[in-house]
Amino acid sequence: MTLIRKIRNLRKKPLLILFHFVELFRYIIPNKLYLQLRFFSLMKKFINFKDPKTYNEKLQYLKISDKNPLYTILVDKYKSKDYVKKIIGEKHIIPFLGIYNSFDEIDFKKLPHQFVIKCSHNCGVVICKDAHTFDTISAKKFIDKTMKNNYYYYSREWPYKNVPRKVLVEKYMVDESGLELKDYKFFCFNGEPKLFFIASERNIDTKFDFFDMQFNHLDIIQGHPNSTRQLIKPENFEEMVNIARALADGIKHVRVDLYNVNGTIYFGEYTFFHFGGMVPFIPERWDEIFGNFIELN
Repeated sequence: MTLIRKIRNLRKKPLLILFHFVELFRYIIPNKLYLQLRFFSLMKKFINFKDPKTYNEKLQYLKISDKNPLYTILVDKYKSKDYVKKIIGEKHIIPFLGIYNSFDEIDFKKLPHQFVIKCSHNCGVVICKDAHTFDTISAKKFIDKTMKNNYYYYSREWPYKNVPRKVLVEKYMVDESGLELKDYKFFCFNGEPKLFFIASERNIDTKFDFFDMQFNHLDIIQGHPNSTRQLIKPENFEEMVNIARALADGIKHVRVDLYNVNGTIYFGEYTFFHFGGMVPFIPERWDEIFGNFIELN
């Protein structure tokens, strides 16, 4: 595609132009203006900072107004484990196989056949299912790029801004299927889990399925389609809820992510701004339903 044709195509998509403009100047645009412009380019409406109503709006408000320094520790994929361990015990922590300052420090000869590599300050992982065929060149390219990025600037999720950067190698885990590791992600408000979703089929085509706390499937699509497979309520579901409740205690709003591996529950991570607060709910009414759970005052 020629440059002229690309420009013509962009002219037909003003919101896409706005999105690229905001991304290009993300390092210099002030926080509130950046959030307004990015929100509009993705959600097709502006944020009402004075009286936010929806869940996505309120997340933008919290980015500006709720800067508890504890949150920086909780989003740190290295330091958060020590915090969580004190609350629910070490048995719920996925063990580290190594902690490094760069990818080049990793001694792959000392690692097991399977493992996971991630960074302490960002999202995204590299999964090794077979050390004999593992593509270290692609892995290094991904981790080196991630180590240079400050996740804060993409969505102004301020807890990530000052997280120390480490390369983390963790034990590879799979659930009862033996094929994947489903995520149970609990939306907690003032310490109480109110809704959750299960992320599944990530090794094929990621699916998100939302549920209420009685494990009733909800008519929500956000970010990814629903699974066509039946998702079974774990026997230790109530234990998962209690763990999410304990980890969210005293926090206005946070998403607590857990894994369930053959009856043992493991901590995944804390997420304060689900999807950055910039992905629409379908049907749209769920944006306000979720928003009603956040008490700003």
